[in-house]
Amino acid sequence: MSILFVLLMFLVVLTITYFRGREEPLPARVSVPLPHPQTRHELGFEIPVNYCFHPAHTWAMREARDSARMGVDGFTANLLNQVDSVVVTAEQRWVRQGQKLLTLNSNGQTLDMLSPLEGVVTAVNPEVLKDPGLLMRDPYNAGWVCTIKSPDLETNLRNLVQGPMVASWMQNNISRLSQMLGSANASLAQDGGVPLRGVLAALPPEMRRKVVAEFFLT
Repeated sequence: MSILFVLLMFLVVLTITYFRGREEPLPARVSVPLPHPQTRHELGFEIPVNYCFHPAHTWAMREARDSARMGVDGFTANLLNQVDSVVVTAEQRWVRQGQKLLTLNSNGQTLDMLSPLEGVVTAVNPEVLKDPGLLMRDPYNAGWVCTIKSPDLETNLRNLVQGPMVASWMQNNISRLSQMLGSANASLAQDGGVPLRGVLAALPPEMRRKVVAEFFLT
């Protein structure tokens, strides 16, 4: 009889604990900011350390063994200067490296950006969706776009521009763009050949298409 009583009490305690656990609310998902990136100054550029860059001007920064955050780089921020809205591939969707990941809407025009990694989108930065200007004001920190879990992250990262190659790659992009803009309209470049902020919106349609195809590969 005593054994049955103990078993009965044990079942009652388990039942109460189960229902109390169900009533506790789940913790809300929060957006964890990146630590402010360390930078190095090279060839006139402030380059974030440990960031890897896709040739189409998105970046990836490793967070864990198989996941990384991504965003758009300062080159993109300079050319657009203003972003009105951002459309990102939905969470739990699989993207391939070099496949369209997000679309930026700026001054009535759209710009598709390619994924630097292959994998599953595991989170989208809600702050960027609410305030797309973060992409332009702080592209390497608060303006991160999403996280991607990649089963082959090491290989993906090796396909990107990184380390000592970044500064010369950035310099090459600026030089090529300045030559393109100079051939179209010299007023679109500042002294020294650095493109004016927001210059993409000021370009004639045909030249804009050429710039997008050349530098954003879309």
